[in-house]
Amino acid sequence: MKVPLRGLYAITDSSLIAPGRLLEAVSCAITGGATVIQYRDKGLDGPRRESDARDLLVLCRSHGVPLIINDDVALAQSVGADGVHLGRDDIPLAEARHILGGAAVIGVSCYNNFELAVTAQAEGADYIAFGRFFASQTKPGAVQASMDLIRRAKVTLAIPVAAIGGITPDNGAVLVEAGVDMLAVVGGLFGQPDPRRAARRYTQLFEQEGNMQ
Repeated sequence: MKVPLRGLYAITDSSLIAPGRLLEAVSCAITGGATVIQYRDKGLDGPRRESDARDLLVLCRSHGVPLIINDDVALAQSVGADGVHLGRDDIPLAEARHILGGAAVIGVSCYNNFELAVTAQAEGADYIAFGRFFASQTKPGAVQASMDLIRRAKVTLAIPVAAIGGITPDNGAVLVEAGVDMLAVVGGLFGQPDPRRAARRYTQLFEQEGNMQ
């Protein structure tokens, strides 16, 4: 499923979502306007993770939203997910592409390193992600990224750019104005009492930017 990559990129976190509430929380995010879902669960319970991923894929398919698996290429292949997101410690992009095929959406974390983004595009990434941009509860020790990375990427690169790290509906506006294609959000969405309402606030940032163009 190759789809336009723009808008709210919702990333799940098992520490923020109560057991048995994953589908409900993600459904709320989608109906609130999330355009991409990433299943991120660092737990060691393989069968549960596969079951969750399969259930999420059915949900995402019903809404026409791509499901990306964090880090785990084998899980993405097993359940037939739309793609995978790779970090610095994961398998090489070329290997992931060989396993998942040309139709898979593959994203790469580039942290605060522009050269990593250039390399990722050259190797066939579908999008890259910079961050963290703001204080993050999910990854408090993550490196700090600058707004100039987004501006430079939008001039130099031909693939979508995502921003991640402590993004709220209030501070996310400056990232959208700088040209970011996707706001990747964890706690600001699934750590909120009403994920649907939270998602809607992020979605409005892109709608407002579109109205201004």
